[in-house]
Amino acid sequence: MSQELKQVPTRAVIAAVQLPSVSDAELQASLTELRQLAKTLGFVVVATFTQARPKFDSAAYLGVGKRHELRCFVRNEPAPAFTYDTSPVDDGAEAKEGREARADPDTRRADIILVDHEISPMQSRNLEKAVGIEVMDRTMVILEIFHRHARSRAARAQVEIVRLRYMAPRLREAAKLAGPQGRQRSGVGGRGAGESRGELDRRKIRERIAELQEELVAIDSERTTQRERRKEREGLGRVALVGYTNAGKSTLMRALTGSEVLVADKLFATLDTTVRALHPESVPRVLVSDTVGFIENLPHGLVASFKSTLDEALEASLLLHVIDAADPGCDRQRAVTEEVLDEIGAQSVPRFVVFNKIDRVGDEAAQRDREAALRAQHPDCIVVSARRVEDIAKLHATIVAFFRRRRAEAELLVPWSAQQLRGEIFKHCEVLEERAENEGAFFRVRADPDALARLREQLRARTR
Repeated sequence: MSQELKQVPTRAVIAAVQLPSVSDAELQASLTELRQLAKTLGFVVVATFTQARPKFDSAAYLGVGKRHELRCFVRNEPAPAFTYDTSPVDDGAEAKEGREARADPDTRRADIILVDHEISPMQSRNLEKAVGIEVMDRTMVILEIFHRHARSRAARAQVEIVRLRYMAPRLREAAKLAGPQGRQRSGVGGRGAGESRGELDRRKIRERIAELQEELVAIDSERTTQRERRKEREGLGRVALVGYTNAGKSTLMRALTGSEVLVADKLFATLDTTVRALHPESVPRVLVSDTVGFIENLPHGLVASFKSTLDEALEASLLLHVIDAADPGCDRQRAVTEEVLDEIGAQSVPRFVVFNKIDRVGDEAAQRDREAALRAQHPDCIVVSARRVEDIAKLHATIVAFFRRRRAEAELLVPWSAQQLRGEIFKHCEVLEERAENEGAFFRVRADPDALARLREQLRARTR
């Protein structure tokens, strides 16, 4: 009779160095974000260690004394007097298998160290040796989340490329630790003459990256074709939801389109672009796309590799910059998003600033005060809760009104021999008047100038 083993969540310790240029508020915001990243991975944070230093320790990130304190905490041993925060985050996170480490797994108080910066392979290896458990820096945490959440072929390929590039220098560090490697003669499928195992691994990484890049070129070609087809559907409006991760973009997407997109209170729950029609459908018809969220100190390689996902922002006629109104760090998050949008060349795309989650601010009085403060700072902003039907209706109307601004009135005479175009007219135009004439059906319509031009061309082609 088999007995099920109870999975125990991985216990994580957060370690951070506070540099002179970083304020206490900025440090706490970064630590809170790292705790959320840990939660997304299913880790339980059991303690947080911080150290104020003029710069990172070049050998192991933390100073010698702090490394000793951390080691004693992990091993549950007496240590010199020091202060650490043992307030755990939500311990209802998904369970994750424990990781092996040199510290005795039966007595240790933590399984992994999460470092709130990107550190070098040597710093990571030395910190791991000093404390006795595995080390993941902030970049590796984000990469692991992206790796787990990527669903589409493009997203998986993009994540793998960045992960391989991140791991390559760490393989070199591992090779140093392992000492001199034996050399073998060349052979079919084997190492080249005089090629070490580390060199073989690096060669395989280069070859795999090349394969993935070829795959992405093919995927990009497919996406370009799909975009061209969408452009051919005259009268379509395009809206892209952009913003900091976990700002509520997917919840807004679901509310605006009635779609069953993934909604989760986790960072980077959405990595793949989702495109749905605005619901109820409007004239012109509007497509809404959800994009990957941004985060401070996002690895540059990820920004570059996910550019094809962010291209939805470039293709859009309107951006909805979604911001969490209940987050004390929303100004910093807004700045991060604006910076990334500038980086991908979306500065000139019209946008509305949408403050979401106003219902999480507090009671009705607190919500009114917060909304008044936001409008004083951002006069043209939109303040909503994605869970309020009336707020979504107002946002829906605002989006539709934006796309109706440049529409023009026109008169179309559709010959009786070309009545099959009636469907196209009702699909892409707002019909203001319709009446029968001797030559055909007369329509007075309001529509996008490009859509009108295409309809007139179709009419000419039908009557030649």
